[in-house]
Amino acid sequence: MKLETFVSIVLFSFSLFSQEYLPKSSGEIVKHQYYTLSYNEAHEQANWVHYKLYPAFLSGTTPRTDSFKPDPLVSTKSAQLSDYKGSGYDRGHLVPAGDMKYNSVAMSESFYMSNMSPQNPSFNRGIWKRLESLVRGWGEKFDIFVSTAGVLSSNNLGTIGSNRVTIPSKYYKVIYAPEKNIMIGFLLSNANQSGSLSSYVVSVDEIESLTGIDFLSELPDNIEEELESKVVLKNWDFTVSSSGGYSLSSKSVSAQCDGVAKSTSNRCRNKTTNSNGYCYLHQNQSSSYVKPKPKKANYVGRCNATTKAGSRCKRNASGGSRYCWQHQ
Repeated sequence: MKLETFVSIVLFSFSLFSQEYLPKSSGEIVKHQYYTLSYNEAHEQANWVHYKLYPAFLSGTTPRTDSFKPDPLVSTKSAQLSDYKGSGYDRGHLVPAGDMKYNSVAMSESFYMSNMSPQNPSFNRGIWKRLESLVRGWGEKFDIFVSTAGVLSSNNLGTIGSNRVTIPSKYYKVIYAPEKNIMIGFLLSNANQSGSLSSYVVSVDEIESLTGIDFLSELPDNIEEELESKVVLKNWDFTVSSSGGYSLSSKSVSAQCDGVAKSTSNRCRNKTTNSNGYCYLHQNQSSSYVKPKPKKANYVGRCNATTKAGSRCKRNASGGSRYCWQHQ
């Protein structure tokens, strides 16, 4: 068999994977090689993106590219990079780049603007990132299908850019594992959130009610109704996390810092090779950051603070500090 023929067969097979168990909704269906989406022109983003994750696929090592670009397959034209510029919102991936390391084509496709949605920086780089890692961890253990996007309704947070890209107030993920015949749904607000990811689990019926999307319509009705109506946490391991992420060692390519600059409220422009994705200025914004314990000081004497009147405080400094209790 010729190499070109083999490559074509492999790519066709992956294309079929992204079209199994497709959700049903309004919108233009756009079929890329590694995921399929339904584009909503009124909101300038996807109603849903849908793709398959499985252990062999997640073993790729393709580095992140940050090559954001319009989607050439959207007939009405997708949102543009300029829509997000200066908006204060991240270009939040729906299909994560971390799920698309299989090869350069998959990675490139993940940076189409049709795969982006305006996300609060603290949400995108916090709990949403944690959820992506959890889902990827499941995909490293068994085959799963993922459907995800923002909840596009009248209850949104406004729009950004000249194309009026909707800012969803909530985001969802629906994960189905056919071999285990189990399903789970997540619903999260587009804001800074914390706590256990299991607390954001809802029934798929609830997500369908909010979005008007019919998930897993290919399944027999009795199985679909059984899976979508219940919340069964025991079927899913919430202690796993992705071993995938990006290995940003000193020998790897650098990536843009995931931190938010306080002066602009926009994403930091520094490059970093730190494994947690944050530069030296924004380590404290990482979910893995541990605040260092204060160093013990041997100072004994008068408080070093200046009072409102402009004179030096007359109290004695507290133990382990150069300041009194009032000026800590």
